[in-house]
Formats: sequence, C-alpha cells, structure tokens
Amino acid sequence: MFVVEETIAGADAVQIPKQRGESLLDTAVRYAEERHWDVFPGTWLEVVDGVHGCSCGDAACPAPGAHPGRRDWATRATGSATVARRMWQAHPAASILLPTGRTFDAISVPETAGFLALARMERMELTPGPVTLTPDRRMEFFVLPGAAAKVPGLLRKAGWSSPSLDLTVLGEGAYVAAPPTRFGCRGAVQWACRPTAANRWLPDAEELVSPLAYACGRDR
Repeated sequence: MFVVEETIAGADAVQIPKQRGESLLDTAVRYAEERHWDVFPGTWLEVVDGVHGCSCGDAACPAPGAHPGRRDWATRATGSATVARRMWQAHPAASILLPTGRTFDAISVPETAGFLALARMERMELTPGPVTLTPDRRMEFFVLPGAAAKVPGLLRKAGWSSPSLDLTVLGEGAYVAAPPTRFGCRGAVQWACRPTAANRWLPDAEELVSPLAYACGRDR
C-alpha cells in the first residue's frame, strides 16, 4: 500500500499529508506494480554553489526537476516494475512522471476550485479517483482515458464555455508529475486523494465535469 496519510476531504483542511518513508525508486515501482500506471524518469534537482537547479541546465527552467529530460520520453514510459527499477537505479533522484492518455487522463483545475469540487462531490456521494496537488497550486483529477476528447462537448452541453473556465484536460501526449516529485524549492507534489482500493476503478469524466465546472465557475 502507499505510505501516505488519510484523504483530505475539503478546503478547510490545514495541510495535505506528505508521502513518507519511500525512495523515488520504490515509489515509481509501486505505481507500476500496484496501480499499473506507466512511469518514466524526468529531470532532477542538482545543487550547484548552494543553489538548487534543474538537471536540464536551464537556469530559468519553469519546472525545475519535474519535466521530461528527453524528447523520446513517451516511448520510454513503462508499466513494468522491473524496467522502472532499472531506470531509477540509473538516476535515483529523477522525478516520477506519468504519461496521460494511457491508463488515465487528468482534469486540471486551480487548487481552490479543486477543494470546492471535492467537497461538492462528497455531498453528491461521488467517489473521485486519485487527485494530486502540485506546488503551482493546481489539482489534477485522474479519470478514465478519453476525457480530453469528451470534456469540451460535456461542458458545452452543460452550458459552460471552455475558454471561460480554468479547466484543462491532459490526455495523449501529456504527463503529470506524481508524488513525491519536487518542483525546485516550491515543494513537492502531494496527494489530495490518495490511491486506494476504493478508487482503483477510475471515474468517467462525465461523472466529475459538473462539480468541477461549477467549482471553476465559482473560482473566477
């Protein structure tokens, strides 16, 4: 099981518990082995003259230590725990990145809207899948693949205009950073809703679009 604390239920929570006790290697292997998610190693943080920087060498890197380090990252992503172990043995400090559009897509919303949506889902008795909270104050809701093609139509049908909402869908060709990946000095990606047996079966985007769109509308 994942070494994390209990799920955060709403926006009044003081702090999202951090993942503890596992190396990046062990965590990446668990994602592949227990959740059957494809994983691939990204860049990592390096300290030069006391300053934390990205292994990519770009001093102005927008996501230091948390982005792909190679152009062929999509073909290197693997669902094999054995291959994942070899990858992180070669680069133990590498970030853990998960390609979207394969076993899941991710709906990304602002942090405040995400907490509001989680509280609304609880009242509606909807069970979200895993949800991450990133250091740049975004929440990413894992849903079944195909959401990237489906969500714009669902929003129009519900009377929402996609450009007016700060809601994006990450599908094929994109990726998310997984806990406990760090974004430079900004902090680590954490679980707002941790992976459990209860959310092993991901929701369809159609189930979550209404509370997410409502929350994003309120957050404008």
